Amino acid sequence: MTHAPWTIELGELDRKMGIEILEQSAQRVVATMPVIGNTQSFGALHGGASMVLGEALGSWAAVIHASTLGKTAVGLDISGTHHRGVRAGIVTGTATALQLGNTITSHEVVVTDESGARLCTVRITNLIVDRR
Repeated sequence: MTHAPWTIELGELDRKMGIEILEQSAQRVVATMPVIGNTQSFGALHGGASMVLGEALGSWAAVIHASTLGKTAVGLDISGTHHRGVRAGIVTGTATALQLGNTITSHEVVVTDESGARLCTVRITNLIVDRR
């Protein structure tokens, strides 16, 4: 039995960070986030902000997939590599499915600057579980 896919709902942290959804499916979620307001003390985009964006996108994609199975998803593992910094503008995160299973999902999230340069690569794995 196939269920209707869940639609992304921004949480409090997502709104505080200025995240805006551009595209949403289990296979691909795309969103933007401003650099200003999400910087560390040296004026560059905070690495934790990139990780928050990556976790949000990968988790949303996992929940969209799980919802079609009548289930939900919870985070299991996340890691990231920071490639370069940025001090202004808008960054874009693109989550792409690596595995959409009945038990596990894995997504790669690439965070880029306005020129398309890769800033961060996030890998996230979610566990598919029954809804409570």
